[in-house]
Order: sequence, then structure tokens, then C-alpha cells
Amino acid sequence: MQPQPPKWLYRLYNRRIAAGLEPTGRLPRHVGVITDGNRRWAREFGQTTVDGHRAGAQKILQFIGWCEELGIEVVTLYVLSKENLQRSAEEVSALGGIIGDLVDDIAARDACEVRLVGDLGMLPEDLRGRLTAAAEASTAGPGGAGAARVRVNVAAGYGGRQEIVNAVRELLTERAEAGESLEQAIEAVTEEGISEHLYTKGQPDPDLIIRSSGEQRLSGFLIWQSAYTEFYFCEVYWPAFRRTDFLRALRDYAERGRRYGK
Repeated sequence: MQPQPPKWLYRLYNRRIAAGLEPTGRLPRHVGVITDGNRRWAREFGQTTVDGHRAGAQKILQFIGWCEELGIEVVTLYVLSKENLQRSAEEVSALGGIIGDLVDDIAARDACEVRLVGDLGMLPEDLRGRLTAAAEASTAGPGGAGAARVRVNVAAGYGGRQEIVNAVRELLTERAEAGESLEQAIEAVTEEGISEHLYTKGQPDPDLIIRSSGEQRLSGFLIWQSAYTEFYFCEVYWPAFRRTDFLRALRDYAERGRRYGK
């Protein structure tokens, strides 16, 4: 194994990257993160799967701190997909406890407001109740929701296709309850109409999505909202993701010319 550079050298390098970002003024407002690689990190370092998930949760807390420092407004964390719920009952139970602790910790931060995005009905009842309570508590602190500097979306029980299906169903149901005809309801199925019924309604679409662990796919994450999003894929497993990796992603984003399909 090659020797690692001293920590002071990383700190100097980080300051240099951060200083280069400031003049551009092109930091993303909304960053999405696919926190991938917890289990592979655990296997590589002789740890258990649960240890890997715990390490990943601790990294999320660090990551939110970095976002607070840089003034990023919205962070969306992909922590539990619909497919994850199909793993063994033992792993799902352990992962649910870790996610519950994580969301409690995020909600306790004065600078954060938690919002749950996903089909909460898919979650075990105890986890659903715990996450809901934490999200409500995060908006009940000093100054309420308006005082939050970082809005943290926790994607649990999340599937991008299901989100779109749910949004269309809600839109049509709303129109039917208003007494509109089928033709009128169909006319309301527009990009704007669907967007207003997504889990992230009222928020800007993600400017940047980061995925760790070397995989280069979205796995159903924010597939409607990411039509014009920039993507950054890095090889490092999520528990080993460093501030240096984050700053490199932001530098890469700042250097791109965004045309929004034009």
C-alpha cells in the first residue's frame, strides 16, 4: 500500500480548490447524492455490512456540514431505495435503525430542516413514525422552517418511476375531486402540473448529482428532476468520501457550461 499524503497537505489542497471556487460564484443550489458503496467498503476493510452502513451515515453528517459551510441550500440524500427494502429482514431492520439515528441527528442540527421524499407507506411502521417525528421536529425549532440554512431531503422508500406515477395520480385525483371532466383533467397533465405534485415540489431541481463507488447510473434517483442536471461520478466508496472529493466535484461543476438543452 502506498503511503498517504500528510493531512496538512490535504488541508492546503482543499483551501486551494475552495479559493478557486469563490470567484466563479457557480456553486450549485441543490446537490443530490447517491451514497453508494457502504457494503463494498465494509468487505474491503473486513467489517460487517452494518458497520459499513454506520460509517456511511457518519459520512453523511460530515457531508451536510460541508454543505453548510459552503452555503448550499438543498441536499437530497438517496439513503433507502425501494429495492433496498427487498434485502434480508435482518439487514433492512439494521439499516432502518441506522437511518432513524441519522435523521434524528440531522434534525437536531440548528442549520437543517428535514423533508422526507419517498413512499413512506413502504417503510416499516416504526421507522416511518420515527422519520416523520424527526422531520416535524426539524421545523419546530427556533425560527421554524424559515430559519433553516440547509434543507435536507431524505429519500427513503424512494423510487423515481413511482414518484412520477404518484404525482400523476395525485394530479388527476385532485382534478376529479374538483368536479372536472376527464378531458379537463387530462389537459392539466403538463410538465408544470406534474412537477407540482412531486416529492420535491416547491424546491429547485438538482444542479448537481454525485454518485460514489464508481457506478455510473442514476438507479431511479430524481429521474424527472434531473433532466438538465450535471452528474459527477467518483470511484471512492461513500464511507471513504472526503471533503477533497466533494470540492473536486464542485470544481468540475463550476467549469461546465450549462445550456439546459438549448
